[in-house]
Amino acid sequence: MMTKYEMIIYWSEEDQAYIVEVPELAGCMADGNSYQEAVSNAEQVIAEWIETAAALGRHIPEPKGRLLYA
Repeated sequence: MMTKYEMIIYWSEEDQAYIVEVPELAGCMADGNSYQEAVSNAEQVIAEWIETAAALGRHIPEPKGRLLYA
């Protein structure tokens, strides 16, 4: 599964894992022992986030792609 939501991926020394944040989906994060595992886990969490939001009747933001900050 490929997602169009922006993912921010970084190494966490504290957790000794790659961390993935999905800024467009509040609270949506994942981790993994490898970069690939972290991205794969994030794609699963994004799917679950969307399923849960839909089930609760909550707004699901459209993916904007790259976010620009001024």
